[in-house]
Parts: sequence; structure tokens; C-alpha cells
Amino acid sequence: MRRMTWAAAMILCFSLVLAACGTKDAESVVKDLDKVVNGLESYQGSGTMTLHTGQQPLTYKVEVSYQKPQYYRIKLTNEEKDITQIVLRNDDGVFVLTPRLNKVFRFQSDWPQNQGQVYLYQTLVQSILLDNSRQFASEESAYVFDVMANYNNGSLARQKIWLDKSSYKPVHVEVSDANAALMVEVQFNTFEFGSKFDKSVFETEANMKSTPSSSGTGEQATSAIPEDNVNNNGTDNNQASGSDNNAGGQNEVDSSTGISGNANTDGNSEQNNGTDQNASTDQNTDGSSNANEEANETSALPDDGVFLTMAPTYLPDGVVWKDSSDVEFAGNPGQLTRYTGVYDFSLIQTQPHDQAASLVPGTLVDLGFTWGELTSGTEQQTLSWTYEGDQFRLTSATLPETEMIKIAQSVQSGVDK
Repeated sequence: MRRMTWAAAMILCFSLVLAACGTKDAESVVKDLDKVVNGLESYQGSGTMTLHTGQQPLTYKVEVSYQKPQYYRIKLTNEEKDITQIVLRNDDGVFVLTPRLNKVFRFQSDWPQNQGQVYLYQTLVQSILLDNSRQFASEESAYVFDVMANYNNGSLARQKIWLDKSSYKPVHVEVSDANAALMVEVQFNTFEFGSKFDKSVFETEANMKSTPSSSGTGEQATSAIPEDNVNNNGTDNNQASGSDNNAGGQNEVDSSTGISGNANTDGNSEQNNGTDQNASTDQNTDGSSNANEEANETSALPDDGVFLTMAPTYLPDGVVWKDSSDVEFAGNPGQLTRYTGVYDFSLIQTQPHDQAASLVPGTLVDLGFTWGELTSGTEQQTLSWTYEGDQFRLTSATLPETEMIKIAQSVQSGVDK
């Protein structure tokens, strides 16, 4: 009897040792991840990203390519709405491609070093390495980390990251807000380290040719590249009189996201085509800044007489709609909508023509479904982006950046005027 008990005890101990050998603790996994990310040469992944920031979830196909030292290609596609945008980083800089508008925009940015993306492997691993209060769990086929979310969107508080046990490849990511509500979800279908890429994968021209515009015209993409000398268009101080409150301290040109407010490239401000910058100014809460006087209120409707406007489904507490006006913004039909209350801001939506424009530097902002440009002036800041072929400018002197991002992410509901 004693021999049987002793044998059973030995078998149990041996089993525990074997189990321990097959399971790593958090510290061991973190050390391994540090080695993996430092030794990265290249990777390629694809999957789906679902945004839960609006009234209805939005799902996008995500393709990610990376090659050492600084080459990135990210493609976001919403097949249902025929929306495709590509971000490239190569030797020439950071580019946002909008094939539907047949446009190429360039950022003066060190992205993604200055901000992370939920679908980039380096961003996920760094968030694990930097969070000393990380939570760790071991599932059947994956290690799970619950860590702080290090994104430029302040509403994203925490994220759970599932990594394959055998390879440390990303499997699934869930990002939540401070109330533990799911905001962003990424499911990787494929992910491979050590991918081999042709040089054209990270070339701007090659990507535009491989993803033609929906018009099918085959025209050469309009390249809008920032110049070293922005001809005083990047500061409020150098604008002509009547434009000292311009949107975000720049001329009516928003780079990198398709917002091309001024077809002039000679350094002149928006007053050259009859649209006063104050059309998007919200500093006068008493309504004395009359949009009908400060914006050219010629017919702002497309040729078919119908303009489909997009309204934000999220507004900060204490903010209400103020008024809306048809405007012609830099020669393009559009609508100006103003909001007031705890914060004052305006939203301009236009349907742009294909036009070249000089650009000023801005900060690349990940909105999830697209990329925006954030520019700051002495008194205001402007967040600009494109969506479904339309261009948007959200301008305010009082809105925090996190609120601007949340409002922009909620502009998803089309409403016929």
C-alpha cells in the first residue's frame, strides 16, 4: 500500500514538472517579446478591424506590411462602402493615399514612432513591455496580456492582446474605454514574420497604380507634397486682414487627408477664392460671426441638386447644434454646421474637385476608419479627414483633442438635406 502511494506521488510530481516546463510566466514571455521585437526584420499580416465607436459597428479589412528599418504599408478597406486608404512610409516620407480621389498626400512626420496603431506589432509589444502593472493569463493556445492602451486617442484606456503561444504572433486585440466598453477590435487571420517584399510594395506610385481610383479614368494621381517654405500660410500672423482667426492657423489647405481647400499654390490664402476663413470660427458664441456673411453662400449643391451631409452621432455633454449653412468652400459645394455650448466648434463638409494644393505640416491622427491631420494655430486647431469621397474640417478653439477625435469618429450617419 505504501509503495502504491509513493508511486502515485512520484507520478503527480512528474506531471507537475512537465506542466510547468510547458507554461511560461509573464516575466519569461516579456523577455522573449523584447528579443522578438528587437530582432524584427519584416512581417506581413491581414485581418479585420471592427470599430464600435458609432451607433453601428464598422468593419474594415486590414493589411499590414513592415520591412526594417522604416518601411510600412497599411491598407484599410471597407468593401461594402468601397472605401480604401493606404498609409506608406518609405525613404521619401509618410504618405496617405486616397485612390478614390486619385490623390497622394504627404506628411512631415516620424509616424509611427510618435504614435502607435492597434494593428502594428511593434505598438502591441511595446505596450506590454512598458506596462509594469500588466495582467497576464495563459490560455490553451495563447498568452493574454491586459495592459494600458498607449494611443493618441485618450478615450482608449486599456487593451487585451492575445499572442500565439508558439510564435508570439498577434491573434486578437480588444481595446476598451475607461468604462470597459469595447471600442476597437482586431482579428488577425494571417501573420508571418520574415516576409520577403518587392521594392514596389512601399513605393507610392506603384500603390496608386495597383489601386486605381473608382472613376476608372486612369489619370495620374495628384501629388500634394509639403514644401520647406510654406510661404507664411502656416501661421495666423501672416494672413491678410479678416483672416486672423483662420482654421487651425493654416490656409484653406489641409494636407494628408484629402482636404484641399485652396487650389492656388502661389502662397495666397483662401480669400483669393472668396471664402473667408472665419466661416469655420467658433470663438464668437453669441452668433455674431455670421456664417452667411463670412462664407460664400452661392449655390453649394452638386449638379444633381442633392447634397448628402454627414452628421456626428456623438456630441460632448453640454454641446448642442447651433445652425447650418450651405457654403461654397474653395470653389467646392459644401455645408457648414456650427455647434455651441460647453465647447464651440464647426464642421465643414465638401465634395471636392480634383485639385493640387500646397501643404503645411500637421500631425497624423488615426481615426480608425481613416487618417486625419491635426493642425494647431495660435488660437484654434483643426482636424481634417476624408470619408466616402467627402472632405471634412472640424475646427475649434476650445475642444480637447480627445473630443475632436471622438466627434470625427462618429461622423458616419448620412442625412439628406
